Amino acid sequence: MTKPMTKVGIFDSGIGGLSVAKSVLEARMFAQAVYYGDTARVPYGVKDRDTIVRFALECLEFFAPHNIDMLLVACNTVSAYALETMQKKASFPIVGVIEAGVKACINALDDKDSPTLIIGTKATIDSKQYEKRLREAGYTRFVSKDTGLFVPLVEEGLYRGKGEVVLDSALHFYLDEFLDSPALGRAKPQAVILGCTHFPLISKQIGEFFGGESVLIHSGEAIVELLESNFNLRRNAFEITHIDFYASSDIDGLKSKAKIWLQ
Repeated sequence: MTKPMTKVGIFDSGIGGLSVAKSVLEARMFAQAVYYGDTARVPYGVKDRDTIVRFALECLEFFAPHNIDMLLVACNTVSAYALETMQKKASFPIVGVIEAGVKACINALDDKDSPTLIIGTKATIDSKQYEKRLREAGYTRFVSKDTGLFVPLVEEGLYRGKGEVVLDSALHFYLDEFLDSPALGRAKPQAVILGCTHFPLISKQIGEFFGGESVLIHSGEAIVELLESNFNLRRNAFEITHIDFYASSDIDGLKSKAKIWLQ
């Protein structure tokens, strides 16, 4: 008899994975969740492959005493470079956001020629993992853009109130070219893959930038959909999912962000 999955780990290089944690908590698929952010060594998105893999394996060891049934890698960079290595080392399933995001994109787009934009940090975009998986699925029209400046803007809260002026400038700087891009057939993207777990916090502004015409692929929602389809986990299986927070530094800062991001 298969052991029921009641306790999930959520790992991120910092605080961005809180957007995934929010979706997991709202889905109530698990009784318990353990969140670990490697805040002492963030950001991973500017580091080389070997460093990313080493950090990821060290963080995997953190979960050993917590007896989790599954680990969600809520970091696109780790999902791109270290997921397979982590899976080989672990005795429990490990799921990454890239696989989930691509599956959600495929589910959202009937036409495999649909123009698709992928945005993320430099390491994620350089890995070309989203493009590779979309190509393998038969999709033909997609383009990627490193939009790493969005990360500090989100962390500094410059997407609310007066800060929106700064975000608006960054949106135009990065995304103006995709309002009429030859790579996308002179069409606005039908789907935008938010290839960084910080980006759901500015999804409203990204959606409005493209006139509300694009489907936004959110890592947290995509993970929940994948858990339903691939692991037969049910939404609302528990009355509440209790979550504990851990960090490699500044745990109070992580908990403070969690109070805001998980509202």
